[in-house]
Amino acid sequence: MTTPNQANNPLHGITLEAIVSALFEHYGWDGLADHIPVNCFINDPSIKSSLKFLRKTPWARDKVEALYLAMIRRKS
Repeated sequence: MTTPNQANNPLHGITLEAIVSALFEHYGWDGLADHIPVNCFINDPSIKSSLKFLRKTPWARDKVEALYLAMIRRKS
């Protein structure tokens, strides 16, 4: 059985930690909370707590990944 081709996946090879870190550097916690109002960005935010929440919450992870893709498209 072959694995699906990831050539068209812009997130292939990018870790969730790298995504959250890049978003934090670009927006800060307040900016992230404005875009995606979840507790891991609002109350005592940290990379570690955000990763723990996002790994268990697919809908929030989808929003974070979409915001990351929008951010890198704007930078291009």
